[in-house]
Amino acid sequence: MNLQELTEHVHAGHVDELNLISIEGGIYLLEVRHGGRAHPLNDAKGRAIRLRSVEHARTFLESVPVVPFHLVHASAHDEMCGLGSRADEPLKVPISLRSALYR
Repeated sequence: MNLQELTEHVHAGHVDELNLISIEGGIYLLEVRHGGRAHPLNDAKGRAIRLRSVEHARTFLESVPVVPFHLVHASAHDEMCGLGSRADEPLKVPISLRSALYR
């Protein structure tokens, strides 16, 4: 799915949520969830769009109508001190799609 398709799906009410997935190394990927399935957001060449931060994602998504938006860390215990390895659910935090600076 690309940005134009995402916008069309949001206008049609087909998008359940957007997830900004934090990947090790300061890389963020966008995942679109609709119809119970996850779809990566890709560029015109079909490659996953890589973002640098939450603000970069917000700027990139300026033209998209507001939908539920979450920041997802694949392994929450990796982000915290003193916790050992274990299989947990990802840490999923709701965030605003629009920056407080531009409201």
